[in-house]
Amino acid sequence: MRKSLLIHYLKQQNYSAFDLKAVIFDMDGVLYDSMPAHDLSWRETMDELGLKYLPNEFYFQEGRLAHDMISDIFQRNLNRGSTPEEVKSVYARKSEIFRQYNNYEPMPGAYETLKYVQKEGLTPILVTGSRQATLLERLAIHFPGVFTPETMVTAFNVKRGKPHPEPFLKGLEMGGSLQPNQAIVIENAPLGIEAAVKAGIFTIAVNTGPLDDTVLTDAGASIVFHSMPELTAAMPEILHLARTITV
Repeated sequence: MRKSLLIHYLKQQNYSAFDLKAVIFDMDGVLYDSMPAHDLSWRETMDELGLKYLPNEFYFQEGRLAHDMISDIFQRNLNRGSTPEEVKSVYARKSEIFRQYNNYEPMPGAYETLKYVQKEGLTPILVTGSRQATLLERLAIHFPGVFTPETMVTAFNVKRGKPHPEPFLKGLEMGGSLQPNQAIVIENAPLGIEAAVKAGIFTIAVNTGPLDDTVLTDAGASIVFHSMPELTAAMPEILHLARTITV
């Protein structure tokens, strides 16, 4: 089954083979178990402002740049977009609440996955829509020797966030001007998956949140796992297939 999915990708993208050099990881919900805190802090912020939001909206919208998401919610509730001052104020309040709820716990199995990728001679690259300095600073603590500033794409590095492909195209660039068939993406969110697929990269989902698997496959994920340890266990087969399949 996995072999056929890899072959389908190669044919769809007009490649004869993979030439893997890197694995691109999202952060929230993949490397860190931080999405419940993000969801709760967004909901509490909007409740304080009297603004309504949709069920699981902040899981569906994960990965978007904050100013885009805030502006959309203002538009739905107030029939106008948000001002730059309002975006700054709302995001500051959300970040304040987030720091109260987030426990900075790495996702179980994340470090093992990263170290396996390195052991296989591949470069881990981070692509996240986050601008949370507290989380970004902790990467060096929880995942020592894995990421450097040269292998990290954050909200500060792009003009257009997910679902636009720019973050992942930037990730390919930072990985050494890579082609899409030289990387695999690990994502948990539909907008991130959509962005990675638009960038032409084979995309694996790790469903660590409340959304149905079909939301992730509809966004374009080729394979769905339900935990990082499950992904780690499958990585030897996936990398072997990617290194040996030709079409």
